[in-house]
Amino acid sequence: MLISGSPAPDLELEDTTGQAWRLSRHRGVHNVLLYFMRSTSCPLCNRHVRDLVAQQDRFDDSNIHVAVVVPEGRGPGLEWKTGRGIPFPVLSGAAAGPHESIGLTRKVFGSIQQSGTVLVDVDGIVRHAHGATLPLNSYDTKGLAAAIDSLRSRTMM
Repeated sequence: MLISGSPAPDLELEDTTGQAWRLSRHRGVHNVLLYFMRSTSCPLCNRHVRDLVAQQDRFDDSNIHVAVVVPEGRGPGLEWKTGRGIPFPVLSGAAAGPHESIGLTRKVFGSIQQSGTVLVDVDGIVRHAHGATLPLNSYDTKGLAAAIDSLRSRTMM
């Protein structure tokens, strides 16, 4: 899993239209919040996404671009995005599993997909990284809120 304060890797993903999406394209432009869902059928992950949608104004005020990363691929991702009216880009791995690329898998009797959140600042530094095997624990609202407040205070200096 990524560590707060470390440089973010240059993730290469694709959106639901098949267009390439790179984290590095956002550097110098805005902060990025990535929510990695365990699966689009996970009820807790869907609840976390609804919370992200409800906070969209706060993210906009903090210059945070939100994207949701799904493991199923762009076809199922597009169906899920459209069916639920998700306003954020929905991303998947173009070649490899996006969750694996940031350490959100756990090897226990095979591989277990984890979910989590990663907040990267405008300079490409990880400001919040939290993941968990159980989706209930993967969305750290207090930790994320503190990281967002820290971003806001840095830009006001």
